[in-house]
Amino acid sequence: MLGLIIACEIGFWVFVLGGLFFRYILRMKRIGAILLLLTPVVDLVLAVATVMDLRQGAVATTMHGVAAIYIGVSVAFGHRMIKWADERFAHRFAGGPKPKGKPKFGFEHAMYECKMWALHLLGCGIGVGMLYGMIYFVGDAARTESLMSIIQLWGVVLAIDFVWSFSYLIWPKKSKGERALKL
Repeated sequence: MLGLIIACEIGFWVFVLGGLFFRYILRMKRIGAILLLLTPVVDLVLAVATVMDLRQGAVATTMHGVAAIYIGVSVAFGHRMIKWADERFAHRFAGGPKPKGKPKFGFEHAMYECKMWALHLLGCGIGVGMLYGMIYFVGDAARTESLMSIIQLWGVVLAIDFVWSFSYLIWPKKSKGERALKL
């Protein structure tokens, strides 16, 4: 299962980089778009393989849980990752504008962090939904115990991320110049 997860991660980036290569370097926009549109197929392959493995009687392991996490994160953040790479390729190979970095200070930074947490929540919702689906599908608590542990751990991580992300609304990150003025 670990090998399949790694292969899917590699496959995701092969489709992304291949799509951008065709779009910007070879100037074959249609093929580039097709390759970029195929990135969700990687998630589908992983989901089907995970379900088939469980259907064949496998005991759900941490790797099955990691597959659900991967799919949740990929769905929630995948578009953003592709956009990030696309902006850099456009700048480097097609004379596009220099990509903007993420906001580093103040209210803009706080809002960025809150939006990232919202995407984390979305990914968690998708992943946990899949995990509960696996638990229901298997129908045997002894065979899915590790999946419940992953759900609990992900809840803790999401809560920590919430506190971290939203703390910037109360204590905004300041630039060195702003900190120096305060001293």
